Amino acid sequence: MDIVLQIPLRFKEQVEDLARELFYCVLESPERQDVLLQNIKLSFFKISEALECGLCESKWNQFKIQLKTLKPILYLDAKAAYDNDPAAKSLKEVYLAYPGFYAITMYRISHILWQLDVPVLPRMISEYAHGITGADIHPGADIGNSFFIDHATGVVIGETSIIHDNVILYQGVTLGGITVEKALKGVKRHPTILDHVTIYANATILGGDVIIGEHSTIGANVWITKSIPKNSIVTYKSDIKISNR
Repeated sequence: MDIVLQIPLRFKEQVEDLARELFYCVLESPERQDVLLQNIKLSFFKISEALECGLCESKWNQFKIQLKTLKPILYLDAKAAYDNDPAAKSLKEVYLAYPGFYAITMYRISHILWQLDVPVLPRMISEYAHGITGADIHPGADIGNSFFIDHATGVVIGETSIIHDNVILYQGVTLGGITVEKALKGVKRHPTILDHVTIYANATILGGDVIIGEHSTIGANVWITKSIPKNSIVTYKSDIKISNR
C-alpha cells in the first residue's frame, strides 16, 4: 500500500536560507537586528505555515526578544575558542571560519525555538548546521556558556544532554544514549557534563544517569557508561605494538 505524505520538501532550502539570515542577525548591532528581523519575519511565518509549526505573533515576539540576548553569549563561545585553540589568530577568525562556532550558533538559535515548543523548524535548522559543519547538536540539549567544539566533525550531542559552563569537546565526541527505544521518549537518556570538562577526540559517553565531574579530562577514544568523579583523568590504553620487520 502506497502512503502519500503531503510534506513541503522544497521548504528545506528556504529553511536553510532562513538559518543563514538568523546567523548574521544574531551577530549584528541591536539597530541592525531590528531591520533584519523585519525582513526575516515574512519568510519565518511563511515557512511556519507550510510546516504547520503554529507560529503566532506572541511566539514570534518571544523569539525576537531571546534572539537579541544571544550576541554576548556567542561572544563567550567565540572567546572560548580563541583562548583554547593556539591556531586561532583572532576572534574575527573564529566568527568567520570556525565550524564549531557556527554549529553552536545554530544550536543556540534552534534551542530558543525548541523551548517555545515550535515543532519541526528547530530540527531542520540543526540538521542544516549538521550538514555544513559535521556537528549534530539536538536543539533540545541544554548547553551553558563558553562552549568550544574544536574541529566539530563527527560530534553528536543528544536531545537530553546537559552541558555546563567552560566545556571543550574535540572531533568525534558522542554524548549519546545506551539504548534507542521509542518508549524512552521524555526520559533523560544522555549524559550530564559539569563545569570545566575537556573531552578529547572520539570519546563516547552514554547514558542519562552518567555525570562527568567538574575539572575532569576525558581522553581520546574512551568509552564511558558510568559517572566520573570531579578532577579525574580518564585515558584509554592502546595495545598497538610497533616492531622492526
